[in-house]
Amino acid sequence: MTSVAEETSGEFPLALRAAITASGLSLDRIQYRLRMRGISISVPTLSHWQSGRRRPERPESLRALVELEQVLAVPPRSLRSLLGPPRPRGRYARPAPAFPADGLIPLSVQDRAEVGALGGLEAVFVRQVLRAERNGPDRWPLHWDIDPGHVPEVVASRHCATGRIGVDRREGVLSAELLFDSPLRHGETIIMDYRIVYPPRRSRLSGDGFARRFPVTTKNYLLDLSFAPTRTPLRCVRSQSPSGENVTQFAELVPNATGSAHHVAFDVTGRIGVRWEW
Repeated sequence: MTSVAEETSGEFPLALRAAITASGLSLDRIQYRLRMRGISISVPTLSHWQSGRRRPERPESLRALVELEQVLAVPPRSLRSLLGPPRPRGRYARPAPAFPADGLIPLSVQDRAEVGALGGLEAVFVRQVLRAERNGPDRWPLHWDIDPGHVPEVVASRHCATGRIGVDRREGVLSAELLFDSPLRHGETIIMDYRIVYPPRRSRLSGDGFARRFPVTTKNYLLDLSFAPTRTPLRCVRSQSPSGENVTQFAELVPNATGSAHHVAFDVTGRIGVRWEW
């Protein structure tokens, strides 16, 4: 078999394209696996990288490339070493988007993620406590990472109702509005229950991990992970990346005799994720 280095003659776009071909993964699946590692990158960007129209230069892109080498199972730095010096940059830099839930502070989030016998998520049950910082908030914006070919259902169940829903398959994001029973007054709190449901017959497509992002500090977070009795993972690893830090902390999560594992965190910002291996 021809190695990536032999086939590409040291050029980054060709090396990346060869690695993607050798992996057998589509760009959609690569994007999804990167998302599970805390890396948000669009399919068009990956396409531009492998075609040579663009290349990773910004710090977040270079961090993405580290994870991409692992996803594609190529040697460390085998792609990064081919980049060469950065190009001059100017008006193409864009500011990071602001947190969209104006006037609401998340106090608590509880996720109960159920993994089915096929190995993927079947459902995530969410309980969230919010506090209004002004009069008038009447909805919570939900953004959920998805496999572009496998869109789950959003089901509101307590103190909220489903409003507008949009799916961006290119970016791999499901967006929804969860409408409160009534507008909140300043200082008032609300407990919302909703769930994300995947068709059981296709749950194997929902991935081998789960992650939650916290754009603003949340006082406490509970992740309760439940596996089907007939299929317990060989390994379960938690990762946590605080906002503003480039360091990711890893820890083993060991399912108990009933096939469940949990993690509790306080004053959380950034990202908490769990990946499992069969």
